[in-house]
This record gives sequence, structure tokens and C-alpha cells, in this order.
Amino acid sequence: MKPGQFDWSHETAEIGGIEQTLKVAHFRLTYSRQMFVVAYPRETQEMVLDAHNQAFAFFGGVPKRMMYDNLKTVVDAIFVGKERRFNRRFLALANHYLFEPVACTPASGWEKGQVENQVGNVREWLFTPKARFADFASLNAWLATRCRELAGRSHPEQSSRTIAACFVEEKPLLMPVQACFDGYVEEMRRVSQLCLIRIDRNRYSVPAEWANSVVSVRLTSDRVRMVADGHVIAEHERRFGRDQLICDPWHYLPVLEKKPGALRHGAPFVTWDLPMSIKVVRDRILKQDQGDRAFVDLLLMARDLGDSGLDALDVACDLTLQTGVISAAIVLNEMRRLTEAAQPKALDTTPTPTLTLEPVADCSRYDDLRSVRHVH
Repeated sequence: MKPGQFDWSHETAEIGGIEQTLKVAHFRLTYSRQMFVVAYPRETQEMVLDAHNQAFAFFGGVPKRMMYDNLKTVVDAIFVGKERRFNRRFLALANHYLFEPVACTPASGWEKGQVENQVGNVREWLFTPKARFADFASLNAWLATRCRELAGRSHPEQSSRTIAACFVEEKPLLMPVQACFDGYVEEMRRVSQLCLIRIDRNRYSVPAEWANSVVSVRLTSDRVRMVADGHVIAEHERRFGRDQLICDPWHYLPVLEKKPGALRHGAPFVTWDLPMSIKVVRDRILKQDQGDRAFVDLLLMARDLGDSGLDALDVACDLTLQTGVISAAIVLNEMRRLTEAAQPKALDTTPTPTLTLEPVADCSRYDDLRSVRHVH
């Protein structure tokens, strides 16, 4: 079976109304010429790992060999001939999918000429005129669709057949995908006193109990996960701008227990997108005496209820608004009624009385009744 090939290209597109340079990962199966492309905002190692996950899912299998340039995200050291020391994280990907990575000779792009030519063709086919999409997800969905459509072209060596027909012949030879590789890149970071971790010029929140601690940060192409003691303690959608603050207000509830006044002006809470009924009740309660502490108690109860806590608080606030009397005590009572499990009625365990002289069955009495004549 012929190997697959991989390469990067830089393209220009408009994402979310902003023109930017994209990093496009190219894959090509050299027998069928089936291609796959996927775009990213950067060319980092987690993007390389994710691109392979996306490509192998698209192909429905894995080639036995893959050819690469000597990318820093793939190769750590170049030795004599074809000897390479591959990046440990990339090698974990190759071992997971059981394919053999092969690095080209430096400055010898012709060794993977098919994907090199594909870069120029894709620029003409897919990025001219300039592509415009709301986000990367919609762009990549369109690119995958176009890769399937372009497979309807004639095969360059077998002109009587299409690329799609040759791919149908090649697909059974691909190794099956047993499980998707968890393509993260890990590094250790210290959480600041403000419960934040800086990643790529942006700051992400971590639960307050981990302030000033060292935790593991796992970066994927679209997520940021913080791990400590073997558990994920925080997870955020990854942002690629600059100087952005990505906060989860639930991370700061322990701070509110000590300083409830932070609810009014604290950065994590000012922009908190709560359901409308909760916002209305919150604004009313904050105008009352000790309202900060009262509303914090509602949030603490919602947190203790787990994933359903915010929904329960939303319903309780809606029911409270219907009564016309707004107070934290009423909301708290409604939440308890909604979430406390119904208790079964206790059974009466009082012993039943027993007869000291039990009656003896006598069927002859029934026969006596039948023999009596009734006078009307």
C-alpha cells in the first residue's frame, strides 16, 4: 500500500468578519489521490495532533505509513540518512494509530510531491476568491464537503476512473481506527492569587481552592483543561486573541462566601450570562438588606446540586416571580421542594390483634341455610 502524505500551507480567509492568515493541514492518500484539508489559527503541535484525528476520521482508516517534512512539531533531531528522533508526543500519536512516520530528506520536497502540488491546487480551488465564514467550525465543515466533491474528478493516472472510485478500492487497505487519540499538549503552570492561569496572552480561571498551586494544563486545538490530583478541575473553550479574560463564575463562589459584596462589581460576575428569571430575582434581592449574602446562599445551594443546580435555581426564581413576593427565603424553599426526593410514607408496624379462640370451619351450616324455605 502506498503511503499517505502531510504538509502545511498558509492561506488567507475572513473568519468572523476579520481577515486573517490560516494554517491549513493537508493530507493525501497517494494511490487514490483522495485529499483532506482542515484549517487552524496556528501551526502548533496540538493542531498537528488534532489534524490527524480529523483526517483519519474522514478517511475511515489509517495508512500504514505517513510522510512528513522535518517539522519541529514532528521531528526533534535529524541524523544521517533517514534516521530521525521524532517528537515524543507525536510518536505517541503514531503508536496509537500504529502507522510508521517517515521524514523526507531535508530540502527534498519532491519526495512527497503529491501533497506539495495539492497545496497550490487547493489555494485555487478552495481559497480563491477569498473564503468567508463565521468561525473555524463552519469553514472546516465546508472544506470537508468540498474534499468529497472534488473526489469526483478523474484520477490523473487512471483517467477512466474517478478519485472517489479509486478511494473505494483503497479504503479496505487502511488500518481501522479503534479509538480517537487524545491530542493534547501538557505543561505545568502556577495558578495566580486571582485564580487565573495565563496561556497565550489570555487568562483562564481555575477554582479558588487551587490559587497559588501548580496544576497541569492540557491544550488541545479548541479546549483548555486544567488537571490536578488526576481530575479535571476546570475546562474552557480556547481563545486565540490577546488580553482576554475567560472566567467561570462558579470558580469564585468560595470568594463570595467571605466577600459577598464582590457579587456587584467582581469581574467574573458582572458579565455572568444568567437566565432572565435569575437576573430579575438577583436585582430585586440585592436591593434588600443583606441581599448580597442572601443571593450568595442561593448560588451556593445551586452549586451543591451539581449540574442541575442552575436549572433548579432558574425554575425556583420563575415560581417566586409568579407569587409576586420576592425574597431569598421563598426561592430557597422552592429549590428544596424541587430537588428534595419525595419520602415514602412510613408503614404502620403496630402488630395486629390475634384471637384467643379461633372459629372452626363448619360447611354443614351452609347446607342448613339451603334447606330453609323462605316465605314471601
